[in-house]
Amino acid sequence: MDKHKHKVHRRVRRHAGVRARVIGTPTRPRLAVYRSLKHIYAQVIDDLAGRTLAAASSGEAKGGGKTGNAGSAAEVGALLAQRAKEAGVTAVAFDRGGFRYHGRVKALADAARKGGLKF
Repeated sequence: MDKHKHKVHRRVRRHAGVRARVIGTPTRPRLAVYRSLKHIYAQVIDDLAGRTLAAASSGEAKGGGKTGNAGSAAEVGALLAQRAKEAGVTAVAFDRGGFRYHGRVKALADAARKGGLKF
């Protein structure tokens, strides 16, 4: 297995461990984060109903500049918090997607907290 496939495989296994513990309910949905090289994506998901309540990505953020940095991740977190509040969500369970809670993932989470989400 080449190096990239091995890294992805390890992340998917870590994510499976997180998903075994974190479940989105109607009262406390799951905030799922996916980080690619170029963008960052976040969704607020009710797993019991199988519905996405709110979503945001760095492709639609207003920054206009680079999309793969902590600044754009913070914009995504703020935008997601605003959309989640419009959908009536105040508390979420954070699913980091197997990524380390560091850098862009942390910036998104901190901005979502600042925007009013509790987790």
